Amino acid sequence: MIAPLAPTGDSEPVPGQGKRKRRQEAERQRLAAGTAPGTGRWEVIFETGDNAELRIHLRGLQEAGIDASMIRIDTLCGRLQHPSGYRLSRFVTDPTGESDSDHADA
Repeated sequence: MIAPLAPTGDSEPVPGQGKRKRRQEAERQRLAAGTAPGTGRWEVIFETGDNAELRIHLRGLQEAGIDASMIRIDTLCGRLQHPSGYRLSRFVTDPTGESDSDHADA
């Protein structure tokens, strides 16, 4: 006979799990605050249709010491007429605190 599992609410927390979750949440909040609307913009730095070429360029950025949390990879899903593509963007902070959307009316 197989013993029934205890409900998850009755079990003891895994040692260190709460600390890890708090650390991960703090990192998510730090990243969200750093790339929040109005703090800067995503600037496209590389586009390709070749995954291997994307990886080579990404490796070069990592070797140059670029903060990986400020890099975004967009996968542009292709259809029959257009092949799939990849776009590599870097978050650029706006030193004045004004984003491009603030100047849309100008």
